[in-house]
This record gives sequence, structure tokens and C-alpha cells, in this order.
Amino acid sequence: MKFRCEDVSTDGKWCYLVFWVIGKPNTRWNLLKMRLVEASPSFSWAFGISRCYLPDSDSQSPKLPDLFLLKLACSDRTGLLYDVTEVLYKLEINIEKVKISTTPDGKVMDLFFVTDTRELLGTVKRRDEVYEYLRDAIGDSMMSYDIELVGPEITVRSQACASFAETFLSADVSGGHPSGLHTSNCVSIAVDNSLSPAHTLIQISCQDHKGLLYDIMRTFKDFNIQISYGRFTIKRGRNCEIDLFIVQSDGRKILDSSKQTALISRLRAELQQPLRVVMMNRGPDTELLVTNPVELSGKGRPQVFHDIALALKKINTCIFSAEIGRHVTGDREWEVYKVLINEEDSLPVPRSKIEEKVWNTLMGWE
Repeated sequence: MKFRCEDVSTDGKWCYLVFWVIGKPNTRWNLLKMRLVEASPSFSWAFGISRCYLPDSDSQSPKLPDLFLLKLACSDRTGLLYDVTEVLYKLEINIEKVKISTTPDGKVMDLFFVTDTRELLGTVKRRDEVYEYLRDAIGDSMMSYDIELVGPEITVRSQACASFAETFLSADVSGGHPSGLHTSNCVSIAVDNSLSPAHTLIQISCQDHKGLLYDIMRTFKDFNIQISYGRFTIKRGRNCEIDLFIVQSDGRKILDSSKQTALISRLRAELQQPLRVVMMNRGPDTELLVTNPVELSGKGRPQVFHDIALALKKINTCIFSAEIGRHVTGDREWEVYKVLINEEDSLPVPRSKIEEKVWNTLMGWE
């Protein structure tokens, strides 16, 4: 799904959001509607329009969803991981952490730490539904399947291996891995405090990409900035123009030049490189590493693992093993996806082609 344009306005209590979007043949409109409702702290419906307001300051934090371990054993094949992640995505089951390994005889053991959007995975009916969908997708190569509730001692926010994460996250600074410096070009950001007596105007011109609105909004969220009015339009293909009237949490304009500079710097970095993708040599093996920043609230970027698996399936490249972890460097936390490529199956595909395909799929340019 892509945005064509957007209008945002608020009076400080109620928000009015209008999106003009382009769907795909497989767009699940009912699921989109349900997730938008769930994302609103509270809501009411009138003529098909959702209105949401800010929760009271003393509202309790929402209960964390139960965490389950999905264990799946089957024979390996190209596209297997994508087929599994596609099933979980369709069933509204979120992958929080994964550990995938392949044995020398071509058998795969997948361990997925997951949460259920519907909060029904503790029931026999829901587990049977997951099994049937996975069975249809995998076929007779499925050897075993199990789902169990894991205790509070298991955490999905475990740190990724510090050695490869630190190397990768510092690569663009040191210039050690220039092949991973994919960026979205032509980002222009301007700040204007003269057009509105009460708001700071942020004007952004950039290329469209998958999650563009998410990248902008999570940045404002991390800076504790509120959007009062906004317009988002796409012109001439990927070119986007965005006007946002914003205020600080105290309701005032952003007049401090240091705060303006920090905000512009972060926005530019997030829009130029919302994800980082690079192929690296690890001894005899080749690893695909993908990272994305984590929100201050602890939430990671949606659907990254799904899109990595999709991209590799499209170029007939097998995944030997995969891990998801988190790593803190400086003042940022990052989600790190470590995918070991099966070189025997991917020799016909140049490494630069794998890297480019994954980047373009994650950016929605495929």
C-alpha cells in the first residue's frame, strides 16, 4: 500500500486524519482497519471515521502480550522461510525473535518467539489454525510443530552479538563497507517560524519509500513533538513534499537553534537511510546484515524479516541460518538481522545483487 496524499489536523484533543492510498490486489482492508483501531488509545465510530484522543496522564501502561515459542522442523528448500513468515503475517502473529539453523543433511529447525495480535494463541483452536496454515504452505516436508508459552525469564530484547553489530553499525562512519551505504537521495528539510504565530513549519522534500510516514512520525515521537496540521503529497513518481506544523510538548514553537539542528539532523539521517543493508564476509561464509533503529518506546520496525525473506526468495537464494537481536551503540538501540547465505545455491547471484534486491524490497521499490 502506498500513500498518495494525507491531511492531518488536531485541536489538541481530537485528531482528524485523512489518507488517500493505493492498495494492491492482496491488500487486507479489514485487517488494516482493525489495526488502526487497535493503535488508537480509545476510539468511537461515526460514519466510518475513527476519532481518537490522548489518554489521561495517569492511565496505566498496556499489558505486554504473552510470548510464545513456535518450534518448526522440516526439510530445507528455497523460499521456505518466506512461506513461514508470510503465513504468520497473514494470521496476525508477530515475530519478535527468531533462531534458524540448517543441518548438513538439509533439515531445518526454526525457533520463532512470537506474539499473537488476536491474543488467542493460548487456545487449542488457534494453535490448530496455525498448524493447518503452515501445513498447507510447507507440505509434506513438515516433520514437527509445537507452540508453547514461554516464561518471563525469556526476553526477546536480548542483545545481538556485539562483535558483528558494532562492526556493522560503525561501517558507514569508518567507510569500511561502502557497499552497504544505500541511501535515499535528494532529502531536503527546512524550518520556518515566520508563517505561523503558534507553530513551527517543517518542510520536507524526499523520495518516497515504504514506511516513510512511519520514519517521520517515530522521529517526532522520540523528540516528544506534536503535529497540529500536516499535508503529504507525492509528485512525479517517488518525489514527496511534506508540510508539517509542529509544536513542542509544552505547546510552544521550536525556537532554539540547537533543537532545530538536532531535529533536522535526525530526520535527514532517518530519511536517507531508514535501514542499513550490507553483505559481509565471515571466514568462509557470507552474511547479510540488516539493521534499523528502535523507537524509544522499544518498538522495532514492522515486517523487516518478512521482506528480507521475500527478497531472497525472488532471487532464488537460500538462507542457511538467521538470527534477530538487539544492540545498543551510543544513545541508540538497533534491531539487527543476521542472515547466513547458502553460497552453493546463490553463486549465480552476485553479492551486490543480493544486497540491492534486499534494499529495494525493504524500501518498497520493487
